Amino acid sequence: MDTIDILSKEFFTQDFAEEQPYSELLGKYKDIARNYARMESAVAVLSDMRTNMSYIYYGSFSRMLEIDKCGDEGKVSSIWEKEIFKLIHPDDLAGKHLQELCFFHFVKHQPKSKRTDYYLISKLRMKNGKNNYISALHRMFYVSAPSNDTLWLALCLYSPLLFDIPAKCLIINSANGQMTEIGKQDSTRILSVREKQVLSLIDKGLTSKKIAETLSISINTVSRHRQEILGKLQVKNSIEACRVAKDLKLI
Repeated sequence: MDTIDILSKEFFTQDFAEEQPYSELLGKYKDIARNYARMESAVAVLSDMRTNMSYIYYGSFSRMLEIDKCGDEGKVSSIWEKEIFKLIHPDDLAGKHLQELCFFHFVKHQPKSKRTDYYLISKLRMKNGKNNYISALHRMFYVSAPSNDTLWLALCLYSPLLFDIPAKCLIINSANGQMTEIGKQDSTRILSVREKQVLSLIDKGLTSKKIAETLSISINTVSRHRQEILGKLQVKNSIEACRVAKDLKLI
């Protein structure tokens, strides 16, 4: 299972309550995406994880990419904007998906009231019509569902890289200006030290009894850690937990 498959599974297995004002709020966020495209000359992609749809707004940057759609609005039956992905350098695209997975877990573990404070920023190489790669800035925001902790929308912005940033990829806290480099964020916010120990032993093929003996804890405690790990990583079994944890570089 690659990173994009993990992301898809985690997005689409979230609990979306049906009786919510999704349509009304979606219109509001579509206007925000459209205005980002206009005011920042960006290509803005608003992805709806509930319906597996994307809405694309083409600012002036689309001319640099030689996509002849400046000022247009597009609709795609997928949350993955493949038209844009094919312009991104393959190495950067793989990194982008892993960064988004890390950011997804980071945001999921923030209080709902604080989630809008954070966004992701990264450098990409994108291909123009002459098959030359140019430097681009990618930003990403997650939007929670109206009434619960589910992450509902993702807004991605692609624009020219007007100034360098101090790392390949950063999580920005817009409320206080704090910057955290992806890969150096506090992973213990996702799994505790003990949970990582347990998961590492699971990955080595040890049974719960053996893990209990190795760590000098009870089997009941091992079982509790297993359930906590599955919940925190939003997966259904230990095999998936090991895969996700490796992608997040937790083990």
